[in-house]
Amino acid sequence: MEDIIWDCVIVGAGASGCAAARELSRTDGRYLVLEAADDVGCGTSKANSAIVHAGFDAHPGTLMARLNVEGNALFPGLAQELDFAFMPVGSLVVCTCEDQRPALEALLERGRSNGVPGLRVVEKDELRRMEPNVSDAATCALWAPTAGICDPFGLVIALFENARQNGVGFSFGSRVESVEREGGLWLVHAGGGVVRSRCVVNAAGIYADQIHNMVSPHRMAIVPRRGEYELLDTSAGSHVRHTVFTLPTKMGKGVLVTPTVHGNLLVGPTADDVDDREGTQTTAAGLGAVRCRSALGVRDIPFREVIASFSGLRAHRPEHDFAIGELPEAPGFVDCAGIESPGLTACPAIGRMVASEVLRALARMGRARGPRPDFQPRRRGYVNLNCISPEEWNELIARDPSYGNIVCRCCLVSEGQIREACRRGARSVDAVKRRTGATMGRCQGGFCCPRIMQIISQEHPDIPFAMVTKKGGASRYLAGNTKEVAPHG
Repeated sequence: MEDIIWDCVIVGAGASGCAAARELSRTDGRYLVLEAADDVGCGTSKANSAIVHAGFDAHPGTLMARLNVEGNALFPGLAQELDFAFMPVGSLVVCTCEDQRPALEALLERGRSNGVPGLRVVEKDELRRMEPNVSDAATCALWAPTAGICDPFGLVIALFENARQNGVGFSFGSRVESVEREGGLWLVHAGGGVVRSRCVVNAAGIYADQIHNMVSPHRMAIVPRRGEYELLDTSAGSHVRHTVFTLPTKMGKGVLVTPTVHGNLLVGPTADDVDDREGTQTTAAGLGAVRCRSALGVRDIPFREVIASFSGLRAHRPEHDFAIGELPEAPGFVDCAGIESPGLTACPAIGRMVASEVLRALARMGRARGPRPDFQPRRRGYVNLNCISPEEWNELIARDPSYGNIVCRCCLVSEGQIREACRRGARSVDAVKRRTGATMGRCQGGFCCPRIMQIISQEHPDIPFAMVTKKGGASRYLAGNTKEVAPHG
């Protein structure tokens, strides 16, 4: 990190932090993102339901409600600009007895108050035509046509790459240790160094309360809320056509069943408040609850096709609303905290709001920033061999024969795709996975992982084969002697 004064430093490279970075990159300032992990999107942004929510669940008048609906409306255009996967499949909230109908009608009215378009209740016969595998007990459902599904990895990577393309700096492995005010600037101690900045954005996810409490006497509390999931193979991906919910509770939107943009079926999450901010383990009780509760809305889920289970942590605030804005007691410090569901959906709108707060603070400091004249809004996504024609694939191979060497057979990922991911920044197996889909299939990397490790080492001479990690840090695959144990050829 250079010894310069930045206009704004963003703490956290998840969906909200990267969205804010991209919005700020539209202006001619100097911006830097600090991330503790080795890649973007390594916290809540990588372990969620990948749902683009319509916006009927949040209470009217909250930031959650407003930014959910705004973000939902922005998603189709953003996906087109940044070339990541998004599918507007719609969602259904299922009633399983007539006694629940008043609660469903209340959800309909709440959605209308929030400005969600197209909401209506569908009755039993239409519901069964829409979802043949809906629960036998289903009586009706709330239909939300503007809901969708996305690739959450692809979204965050797209925001990151476009922000970087437009001049934003990113520093990985830079965990923030302290933040203090000195001489009208913010001093952010991170990664063994000190960064000086006029503004700071706190987009630190589960740790946002700790960053906030470094600068404000008004304490913030974030409770990690763990959600457990089961992921089924692509052979089960057509079991439902839409995202299917049951009625929400005070702990969240409940266990859902949804297709994914990769063709899988996803079931979950649970909602359990935990003390451990790194507590992403799965539990027998949690996965049992996923299977039990999902059956309330969808019948005959083929759980024999499960290929992976995982959990994620949501940054829940007891106030149950986003906390976004400059702190009056800390000029230039902007919170972007408590971003739990529907944070992924809201992130395009969150990015705009955060950027506006920062630019307003800079203008007040006499550092107004104008539009960047060479801002590039578009970004080229990654090749997906499952989505191109044989002719297009042959053209790729003609330009680079490595696109004809299949490394991940489950997901049809070539050597060429993995090398491109490395050249665009991937330095671990999970970073390659998030960009290409490699290791996401039935064998979960059992076949392709050693070859991916070899390619990473070849593309990054500073990473010997034995030092290649799953997700950075100490997550090495190999133990013992760390000298090179595989050829580069």
